[in-house]
Amino acid sequence: MKKDKKSLGGLIYSTNPGFTPENEGEEEPDTLPNEKQRLKIALDKKNRGGKEVTLVTGFVGKAEDLEILGKQLKNKCGSGGSVKDNEIIIQGDKRELVTNFLRSLGYTVK
Repeated sequence: MKKDKKSLGGLIYSTNPGFTPENEGEEEPDTLPNEKQRLKIALDKKNRGGKEVTLVTGFVGKAEDLEILGKQLKNKCGSGGSVKDNEIIIQGDKRELVTNFLRSLGYTVK
């Protein structure tokens, strides 16, 4: 059974005969319903060259669902962004717009 590099986290070869990669067997948690999600919204400027971004953290669920939510937020805000390390990054100070949109979808927002 051949595995690609990404599925092994960049591991190419191990001399340990009993070695198994840590991420093997781990599964993503099922996505909680919107009403049970507790999302946190914050403004961040650190390590971004002085530019502001709106961070949405606290999402519990599959990466695909987080990507979909991130795309919806970017479209709603009319700005760029990305999804990294289980958080949604929206360019600019869009806290109020993001908060209102997430509440309209049924999320609990802090």
